[in-house]
Amino acid sequence: MLAPKKIKHRKWMKGRSKGLAHRGTSLSFGSYGLKSQGTKWIPARQIEAARRSIIRYLRKGGKMWIRIFPDKPITKKGAETPMGGGKGAVDYYAFPVKPGRIIFEIEGIKEDMAREALRKASSKLSVKTSIVVKDAS
Repeated sequence: MLAPKKIKHRKWMKGRSKGLAHRGTSLSFGSYGLKSQGTKWIPARQIEAARRSIIRYLRKGGKMWIRIFPDKPITKKGAETPMGGGKGAVDYYAFPVKPGRIIFEIEGIKEDMAREALRKASSKLSVKTSIVVKDAS
């Protein structure tokens, strides 16, 4: 799974995810992409599950890019732990996605195959998504 090798701060504040994405909103590498329609934290496990479903569908043809990286540490306190005692340990890493952000890109296969691969990947993610196609111009 994806996880940062080194981070500046071990534990982050929760933060607020408001508004639309400004970066990573257009297709840069591939012809087909999976675009986020909602605001959520996407855990590394979901990104890996979606990546595997795309790879399995592509077999040896085509190329895929992952446009997000889970670098936000999400903490969790142990079960039945009383109040106090500080913040919990890092449980997993996630990427806070905003509406309009491209998550995956695909190149080198037919449109119907690309749509099916991205549809399968979107079912693995907790955020609502749409499939986008690069203009022919």
